[in-house]
Amino acid sequence: MSDLLTSPDLLLALIAGLAAGGGIALLIASIIGWPRKVRTRSGTGQRLAAFARKRGAAAAITALVVLALTRWPVAAIGTGLLVLFWSKLFGGKKEETAALERVEALAAWTESLRDTVSAAVGLEQAVQASARAAAPALRPHLLTLIDRLRAKTPLPQALELLADDLADGDADVVITALKDNARLRGPGLSGVLGELARTARENADVRRRVLAQRSGTRRSVQIVVTVCVAFPVGMAVFNPGYVEPYRSLQGQGVLVLVAAFFLAGLAWLRRLSTMAAPTRLLTRGEARG
Repeated sequence: MSDLLTSPDLLLALIAGLAAGGGIALLIASIIGWPRKVRTRSGTGQRLAAFARKRGAAAAITALVVLALTRWPVAAIGTGLLVLFWSKLFGGKKEETAALERVEALAAWTESLRDTVSAAVGLEQAVQASARAAAPALRPHLLTLIDRLRAKTPLPQALELLADDLADGDADVVITALKDNARLRGPGLSGVLGELARTARENADVRRRVLAQRSGTRRSVQIVVTVCVAFPVGMAVFNPGYVEPYRSLQGQGVLVLVAAFFLAGLAWLRRLSTMAAPTRLLTRGEARG
């Protein structure tokens, strides 16, 4: 351990050996090809594998660069983990934007249903008529709903399947009203849909304001984290005598504690900044029951 931390020639030889071995392995794989295997992993396993493939190369390269500059294994591992989970710690804007678009699409579709039902059209015909004009965030799910209706699936059951596909608390409220009307055939659906559309619009406005406020905060946190990582790396490169104690085994142990507290604080900030999704009214068991 001490030789690795103090001998630059040994460290560079190790990095060169890893790079050469990886290049030879990739060359052999490109010549003989990869064997195709039947995937038996669960959906969670597939998502984890796709995430690792997408961010793993950047994390490994960053870790090797930090190791070559600082010769601190703990700093290299910590920086690699930070790059690997960067989107999980500081991302979320894409998911929040998609949720906002889904709520706005739900409000527009509910208004379309309200107007169609007001014209003395049956609910099933109104659903089919409004599906093709829906926003892209909802259109694929609504087209699947139409296919199920054409396959002679009862409307209440098709709406339950739609709730499972969307898996959204705001959508559950609208689908519950539609499902109850499909079973009871009572009056007043147009007024209920109007109120639900107004509520969805209000939810979309709240989400839009929160998203705008969090954009500046998220950018500030990214800048702080970048400075906190770049400063010790820069000190190790341009003023190694100042951080010489961290090259020892005891210094690396202290660095482990510092990095652990740092990553724990980032995870805590991420949890505080995550917008809680609306509680679902229709779970799979309730929808089927």
